[in-house]
Amino acid sequence: MASGYGYNGGRSRCYPFWQEFHKCYALADKPEECVLQRDDYLECLHHSKEIIRTKTIQDEHNKQKEKRAQEAAASKKKADAAAASNVPRLNVVEEKAKASA
Repeated sequence: MASGYGYNGGRSRCYPFWQEFHKCYALADKPEECVLQRDDYLECLHHSKEIIRTKTIQDEHNKQKEKRAQEAAASKKKADAAAASNVPRLNVVEEKAKASA
């Protein structure tokens, strides 16, 4: 651990995690018994699990956004094709033009 002091003096934000890890390590028979405390302390320092979780959530959000955009484009294309193909076949446009003339 560095000095144990934060940027503005006083304790650092991870000092309580360091204390728990240090206490466990001092009382443990084997260092492997303190893996959870070590992981908590390292997570507090580096935020590695938080970064991975945030990236996973952001990737999933982007996938869903892209999927919705593709579905909207396909739906619009299908609607445009249906509208364009039915109008000349039903002669709706020509009848409306004759009726207004």
